[in-house]
Amino acid sequence: MSRTERTELLIGTEGVKKLERSGVLVFGVGGVGGFVIEALARAGLGRIAIVDGDTVSESNINRQIIATDATVGKMKAEVMKERILSINPECKAEAYGFFYLPGEKSAECFRFEEYDYVVDAVDMVAAKIDIIDRSRTAGVPVISSMGTGNKLDPSRFEIAPIEKTSVCPLARVVRRELRRRGIEGVDVLYSKEEPVKTGSSVPGSISFVPSTAGLLIAGHVVNRILNGEARV
Repeated sequence: MSRTERTELLIGTEGVKKLERSGVLVFGVGGVGGFVIEALARAGLGRIAIVDGDTVSESNINRQIIATDATVGKMKAEVMKERILSINPECKAEAYGFFYLPGEKSAECFRFEEYDYVVDAVDMVAAKIDIIDRSRTAGVPVISSMGTGNKLDPSRFEIAPIEKTSVCPLARVVRRELRRRGIEGVDVLYSKEEPVKTGSSVPGSISFVPSTAGLLIAGHVVNRILNGEARV
């Protein structure tokens, strides 16, 4: 059986070809972003650009798909690119080993309009807002991940326009900042679960929560592309 045979049973030959023609720009290769990219690669996306300036640390191993003893200390973007190509050598995988910082020269190197979808899986609010703003300006659909730390119940995740969110503290901040800029209707993944109180300033995490969030985002992106709701 071929690499795409099982996928083709679900979405047909034309669906497979549509994914092969599609490009997605993903910011952040952490617990959420790594699983987004993993699922996109296995779904057969033709182009995946990944942006992350961090290196793999031992504390990532509990939740990040690229984090193992063998990858500790390596650049996340490069490790993820290598993984994409091991899944699908025909994918055009692009690795950018720096953080997306609004106003920096490195941020200006991206032409958002070259991609069919943008995924924001970064932590910094200023970067999230800028990524969303630039995606909207370029006319490219974007989905943004809200907080997944201090959560234990992956069944509480939802994807909805930012105006419909509740409970999530990060979504509240992003919602306010987007409203100030007149940006509405941005799809976000968020959780209605109240955060677990850990007593630590470092967010707690567990294997099955950010991974679920990443797979939900990837499913959303793939289905939107297949339904003709992207730039393909």
